[in-house]
Amino acid sequence: MKEVINFLVSDIKLKNSDTIILGNSAGPDSMCLFDILLKLRDKYKFNIVCAHVNHNVRKESLKEKEFLMRYCYERNITFETMTIEKYGDDNFHNQARKIRYNFFYDLVRKYDANYLMTAHHGDDLIETILMRIVRGSTLKGYSGFSKVVVNDDFKIVRPLIYITKDDILDYNKVNNIPYVLDSSNFKDKYTRNRYRMNILPFLKKEDLKVHDKFIKFSETLEEYDEFINREINKKINKVYHDGKINIVLYKQLDYLIQKKIIYFILEQIYKDDLMTINDKHVKLIMNLLNSKRANAKLCLPRNIEVYKCYDYLEFSKEIKEIVNYEMELIKFAVLPNGHKLEIIDKIDSNNNNVCRIDSSEISLPLYIRTRKLGDKMFLKKLNGYKKVKDIFIDCKVPVKERDKWPIVVDSQDRIIWMPGLKKSKFTKLKNEKYDIIIKYS
Repeated sequence: MKEVINFLVSDIKLKNSDTIILGNSAGPDSMCLFDILLKLRDKYKFNIVCAHVNHNVRKESLKEKEFLMRYCYERNITFETMTIEKYGDDNFHNQARKIRYNFFYDLVRKYDANYLMTAHHGDDLIETILMRIVRGSTLKGYSGFSKVVVNDDFKIVRPLIYITKDDILDYNKVNNIPYVLDSSNFKDKYTRNRYRMNILPFLKKEDLKVHDKFIKFSETLEEYDEFINREINKKINKVYHDGKINIVLYKQLDYLIQKKIIYFILEQIYKDDLMTINDKHVKLIMNLLNSKRANAKLCLPRNIEVYKCYDYLEFSKEIKEIVNYEMELIKFAVLPNGHKLEIIDKIDSNNNNVCRIDSSEISLPLYIRTRKLGDKMFLKKLNGYKKVKDIFIDCKVPVKERDKWPIVVDSQDRIIWMPGLKKSKFTKLKNEKYDIIIKYS
């Protein structure tokens, strides 16, 4: 344990004004780190808050929480806990991890903590790296996890990264450290458990200190990733703004920089949930960038959507909203796309945001609706019909905007106007006869 203690004392430099949030499952790893911190606390007088999440999936969970609560009470340690009452339909482990860390981050803010510490060790690092190599990931993802992650006002620290599971068990035995065992850790239906039970024993048979090699591998990849990120930061602002890539400027960059920009954007979107994405997703995005199609869409995990619209590629969070709608236009209407339509008395403008109509030539009332399959509008200048789909294409309306774009029709469902885009044969000029003026804003 010398490496762990030296890391905490010499590298982290714990002091008496510090507060540590310790993520503690009550398992052997967490209790080992807890004991080390308790012994250091006697000398350095820092504060410890023990944070426990009851995942609520095993009957033993409640007893584990009670065991840890008593352990903290006997040692005058603040104990915080939460129970996950419900999971969604998504990946259980990803959801549990997200809920767990949100709880930890809330405690960091509550106690104004300097550090969040978890008991990830050297074997965990090996498993994570191997899983990501097999699955595919980013350069940062392939490095596994960092022993220190610097946030704005606190650090995530993993002091046990220097030691193995066997080291932990030996320490607990020598020091009579109590802990509980999670039975799910021995079930081979979980991917990580299969790596732990089948791959790690082989690697350790080849080299008992193999975890040191993986630490070096992880640190090397992080160094390269940091270097490339510095280069990316010099170029990304020229091609990426407000969630959009300028495709023309992007294609002028070196291929490696192009690829890394995609990884960089995905890392910003998914943050440390990098198991969600892999190189397959990057390839799909780059294929979309190089596609000859003017408009296209790609769906990524976690409801992230990527749109190609002519010279731009946009990353956005899918928001469930009203797509199909129909409403009567009486005087004023607020539209699902954030705009509004209003019947007004007078205006000088005659652009596509203003529509003048002679009520004697149409069937009232007017309605606002979204597009329908086969929609056509009769254009005055064309003296014929044009498909609404083609109007959207001519006006370069992004694909994601088309389904919610307002279309003004009369009671016979004849298209009068596509606000902001095109007017029909029913619309009038300022010097013609009209008695209705509609403004789109």
